[in-house]
Amino acid sequence: MKLHELKPAPGSKKTAKRKGLGLGSGLGKTAGRGQKGQNSRSGGGVGPSFEGGQMPLHQRIPKRGFTSKFKKQYAEVNVQDLNRFAPGTLVTPQLLLESGLVKKTGDGIKILGFGPLDTKLAVQAHRFSKGAEDKIKAAGGSVEVI
Repeated sequence: MKLHELKPAPGSKKTAKRKGLGLGSGLGKTAGRGQKGQNSRSGGGVGPSFEGGQMPLHQRIPKRGFTSKFKKQYAEVNVQDLNRFAPGTLVTPQLLLESGLVKKTGDGIKILGFGPLDTKLAVQAHRFSKGAEDKIKAAGGSVEVI
């Protein structure tokens, strides 16, 4: 068998119905759409969410809540995660990105107070929780809001 001898399986290829090509074709004039009505018109028919006049599902279910488009999204880092840095290190948002503690900064970085802090660090971030600020200062470090 060669490439030029290949043929499609019998019955797999079917000629398309050529609609609207005269009365003798059997699909002339109205082209198989019937006489009148919504589906006989061009662009006619119902939308995908139409349920025959019944109240559509997306209108039946309750709507709740609100999302503010002005809400700030902070990348959060716990105090215990800062133990990986050597004592005396200046911890900046850039350093947190490079070390992989945060994937992206978003609107800023917030340091949260979960876990113990053993190393003395100078931490720069956009926000600090009260507990995080206390733990960093208790370890002998400093806090700077940028």
